[in-house]
Parts: sequence; structure tokens; C-alpha cells
Amino acid sequence: MEFWKNVKMYDLTQNLSHLTPPWPTYEPLQIKFFKRLSPNGANGQLITTSNHVGTHLDGPLHFDTAGRDIASLPLDKLIGPGVVVDLSDITEDFSIYTPQDIMDRVEVKKGDILIINTGYHRYGWDQPEADERRYMLRHPGPSMDFVDWVKEMEIKWIGVDCGSADHPMNTKIRDWEPREAERADAYLKEKYGKGLDEIYPWPEVYQAMHMQVFPKPHEIIHAENVGGEIDKILNRRLIIGCFPWKFQGGESSICRIVAFDEE
Repeated sequence: MEFWKNVKMYDLTQNLSHLTPPWPTYEPLQIKFFKRLSPNGANGQLITTSNHVGTHLDGPLHFDTAGRDIASLPLDKLIGPGVVVDLSDITEDFSIYTPQDIMDRVEVKKGDILIINTGYHRYGWDQPEADERRYMLRHPGPSMDFVDWVKEMEIKWIGVDCGSADHPMNTKIRDWEPREAERADAYLKEKYGKGLDEIYPWPEVYQAMHMQVFPKPHEIIHAENVGGEIDKILNRRLIIGCFPWKFQGGESSICRIVAFDEE
């Protein structure tokens, strides 16, 4: 128990309520009381929600029919050594980060858990700079060589402090928000010299951070909407744990993410 006295815990979880925006088109959390202290002696609530509201873990089954459900993920998959990398100094709306950007800031080891701080958690719904459209539709995303790099590094799982581990314009948002796609295309051409269709050609790389890495043998899944105390542990190596429901048949799960630091 003496060891535990020296352990500092950091909660990397976004607040969750009926106000928390789900990923676009997903069901939001709905909540009601079905009984109250008077006259029942206890409060009781019912909730209806999708699994993609607030901080949540996308499970293998989310994008792989033969994938494991949430209950089948062992603890050593969910908890282990990892790093929190800060990319907020180089990110802006629609920008792209690379494996080299990660490696320039932290040492990533094979089998690590990788938490990426894009800085966009500051636009989360519960923050002073809250901006739901910017948070969900314009956050940074990875380059296509990032997909091969996480496979090579055998990353256990990835956490991102924004709406998706994919670039928003490499998701269905590209079709749903044509004006945002036009803005992104113009930005990418100016910044990188290539347009949206060149950087993220469809259908070849559509939602690559889901479809190309979730299935076995890789099973590199990710948690989205990470936040909380992430700014306190930037560019640090810690023990990181993701705690979803033990959810049989669950394709994904609302979860809590905690970093443990032996100070």
C-alpha cells in the first residue's frame, strides 16, 4: 500500500450528460427519472443512448462483423504502459499529423497505448471555448502513413481528444457537410499542395483508422472524445487504463479513461 500513496491519477474523461453531443447522426443520451425518493425511498433513472456519446471506446465489433465484443477484451488490452503526446502546437482546422510528429515529441514503444492531444478538447461542449461544429467537423486527423505505422508499432489502442481518430473529411461527414468539405479542400491544397480527393482518395482509404486497423490480426481500436485532465500530463509516459462496461455483444462502450503516474 505504500506504493499506492505515490501514485497520482489523472481523469481523461469528458463530462457526460444529456447535453453531450454524440458523433454526428448518432443517438444522444436521453435520461429520465422513473421513481423519486418520495414516495419510493430511492431515486431511479432510465437512460437511452448510443455507445458513441462522450468519452467512449470503439470496439472491434464496431467495424468488423467477426470482431470481439467489448466484454471479450482482456484487461491487459485495456490497461498498460503508454504515452500522451501533445500535438496542439502544430494543429489547426483540418490539419494533418504524421508518425514523425508523434516521434519528435515522445518515445513510442511497441505495444504502447497512445493518447493524442490535438488540443481540440478545448472546443468540447463543456469547455469555455465550446464549439461543437469545430470539435466534430474540423479537428485534425492522421496522414495515411500513420495507419501503417500504428500497425508496425502494434499499438494496443489509441485515444484522441476530438470527434474521431480519422480525419473528419475521411468520414461520412465529407458527404454530409459539403460546405465544410469545400473549406477543407481549399485548406489542404494551400497547406499541403494536394486536395481532399488526393490525400484521402475514396473508397481506397475511407475511414482507414477504423476499417484498416480494427479487424484482426491488428485489432487496433480507439477511444474518442478524450479530455478531462489531459493537459496536465502532456508528453509523458504513464500507465493508462480504459474502463468500459463489461458489455456482452457490445460493439462499443461509454467508458472512463485514467492515467496513473508514480510520482
